[in-house]
Amino acid sequence: MTLAPILGHALLIAAAGYSLATLIACRWWLRRAQRSPAPSATQAVSVLKPLSGDEPGLYENLRSFCVQDHPHFQLVFGLHGADDAALATVERLRAEFPQQDIAVAIDARVHGLNLKVSNLINLLPQARHDWLLLADSDIHAPPDLLRRITAPLTDPTVGVVSCLYRGAALGGLWSRLGAQFIDDWFAPSVTLARRFGYTDYSFGASIALRRDTLSAIGGFEALSQHVADDYWLGELSRRQGLRTVLSECAVQTDVVEVRLADLAARELRWLRSIRSIAPLGYLFTFVTFTTPMAVAGWWAAGGTASASLLASTAMGLRLVLHSVQSRSPTRTSKPLDSLKNFALIPVRDCLSLLLWTIALAGRVVRWRGRPMKIARRVRRPAPSQTLPRTLQCPPVQRPEH
Repeated sequence: MTLAPILGHALLIAAAGYSLATLIACRWWLRRAQRSPAPSATQAVSVLKPLSGDEPGLYENLRSFCVQDHPHFQLVFGLHGADDAALATVERLRAEFPQQDIAVAIDARVHGLNLKVSNLINLLPQARHDWLLLADSDIHAPPDLLRRITAPLTDPTVGVVSCLYRGAALGGLWSRLGAQFIDDWFAPSVTLARRFGYTDYSFGASIALRRDTLSAIGGFEALSQHVADDYWLGELSRRQGLRTVLSECAVQTDVVEVRLADLAARELRWLRSIRSIAPLGYLFTFVTFTTPMAVAGWWAAGGTASASLLASTAMGLRLVLHSVQSRSPTRTSKPLDSLKNFALIPVRDCLSLLLWTIALAGRVVRWRGRPMKIARRVRRPAPSQTLPRTLQCPPVQRPEH
């Protein structure tokens, strides 16, 4: 047997093996999420919400935090200017929930390169409680999120608690593909890593921590120069000897891209961030893109009966994984039309491989229309400055994760 068929069969085995492993891991995680009773905590929490401009679903997403079944929590919204369009939504919620503790911080100062972290620095003084939840503006939360995601904080050895998120497509083709990237690639890969005991992660969609943990790592200022601020928040807490916990609860994130360029910019930012954090592991993630790997392996193996069987197995497992993820009970929205989604699987896998290849080089990403270079290590905080008028309400296509 020549080298090509050997490599082809090896690639097919790797692709099928990964699909099977992620499917088993996702089923395992779903069983954990369904266990009863779910852990919960009721200590007072301040929810920190950095905002920037209006966006689809903003009212519904922010409202989901107003109706939490938690006895004592505060909402703190941060904006870079009083002319920010998101302020109208905040005022609407204040009128709708007059008994809810809602604070607003309007501050144009910028601390470093990361505008989201600058917003968090500016709004933190308004937070009245020592338990904190950071949540992006496009996150829709189940009613029990606050009780469940903060429960591990009762353990003093826990530094940061994060949770998975599901994609909710609010647009057409490109948003559906973006949601598949989250549901069929991101979430299964995290779940598989968690099954093998990997815990070096934290996801900006929703992060819970105590104020003393934040102070120990140098505050939000320690994150102000980084694109992957969520990862560094977890990493710096681990350097303090604290554990990172992945909560069994999940939230929903809106996917709003209407152009391929917008979708590619966001996913390249994610992929290059992953590469900067784990360069060796990133190199081997090509096997996770099942469709092109199955085709390439089948072709390299000469289209033999064994190659055809392995390729069919890999693709069949990929379809089952998508079905399991789209019907997950941890979703907070109804799944998209299944037939349309199944038809998009080969497109999604090939697009992912293309973006993975592009992300192998370069450290510059676009974030809210601004070019930023991903740092390889923790940088020193930059002195604060006033945000230029032209940048006070930058247009936003996607919040940061």
